Amino acid sequence: MIKLLLADDQDILTEGLKLILGNEEDIEIVGTANNGKKAYELCRIRKPDLVLMDIQMPEVNGVEATAMIKKDFPHTKVIVLTTFNDDEYIYHALKNGASGYLLKDTSPTDILKAVRTVYNGGALIQSEVAVKVIDKFSQLAKETVDKHIDTRVELLTDREIEICRLIAEGKNNKEIADELFLSQGTVKNHITKILIKLDLRDRTQLAIFSIKNEL
Repeated sequence: MIKLLLADDQDILTEGLKLILGNEEDIEIVGTANNGKKAYELCRIRKPDLVLMDIQMPEVNGVEATAMIKKDFPHTKVIVLTTFNDDEYIYHALKNGASGYLLKDTSPTDILKAVRTVYNGGALIQSEVAVKVIDKFSQLAKETVDKHIDTRVELLTDREIEICRLIAEGKNNKEIADELFLSQGTVKNHITKILIKLDLRDRTQLAIFSIKNEL
């Protein structure tokens, strides 16, 4: 028997879901909550196997409630059911431990399928939602790579970082010398030391390194 908790602040939807899901022989509705805080408290008292969770609710929203539930009741599974086809909501709900994400226009048959699939250890995300999930995680992965700072940056002095920044801007030794009030010979010596520290071959590699590491 699947012990199911319904969390939604729209009574008409909750009653509809109770009618649809509660008539199934393998599903028992163990409680309803109209906000995320109550959903969390009912998880502690009723110990549901699965929560069907709305996103936009008062006091504590569904994303935050999912995080709280998965932290303290890790065996309780969560399916997010919402009208919000928004990649930020999707990403954070799944990141917080939701095992499924369905839109509220999902057919009763598909909701039942999702409940049983997730209860049995699977995950289920609607196809149109899955596209957004893939795009979001791809974007975040790219941002993580783009923002990765090479540890060799820590080897540089503040003056050397200034020179790297100016090289990245395309300035030659004379222009750098004039801006930093140094001789061209001193600038050249600094660049030689920087290349050795960073194990780079030439000025072009240094410019690329500086841009990638946002110097």
